[in-house]
Amino acid sequence: MTRKTYRGALLAALALTVAVQGPAHAQMKPPTTPDEPGGRWGEAKKKAVDIGSQPARDVGMSKREIPPILEKAFDNPYSLQGLKTCKAIAGEITQLNAVLGPDYSVGNEYTENRAGKLAEAGGKTIINSIIPFRGLVREMTGAAPADRHMNAVVDAGLARRGFLRGVHLRQGCKTRF
Repeated sequence: MTRKTYRGALLAALALTVAVQGPAHAQMKPPTTPDEPGGRWGEAKKKAVDIGSQPARDVGMSKREIPPILEKAFDNPYSLQGLKTCKAIAGEITQLNAVLGPDYSVGNEYTENRAGKLAEAGGKTIINSIIPFRGLVREMTGAAPADRHMNAVVDAGLARRGFLRGVHLRQGCKTRF
């Protein structure tokens, strides 16, 4: 192993270690505890695995699954078909929250873990430099169009959740989600 390769591998290991030790995403207070499924450790490990598996997605060896609730939102984000009751609307909002994460809440303070963000950026830079001509490879293997579709379904899911929250509020529903 050359000195340059060894140093790159060492930096990648360090970046992933730091990413696992702290959350690498912006979060709303109050934070979850490390032991919870969506807690600090779970999110950091998920992010580290996501970064590490990026080259496999780039060459088409691995694909992300799109949750059916997001595909449904992509087809028609403003449909109320089958949502006649407050309970049904709240149920769909709960399903969207499960795949999109928590919605914006008024009054919560925005915090960000800078060390985690730096570790994430470093890890992504190192991992993404593994494949030469990465952008071209991603287009040829279909990874880039798949990512664009994933972004579109997430946007539709966010729009649907906001729409349903508005309908829920407008109808005077008291059900919780």
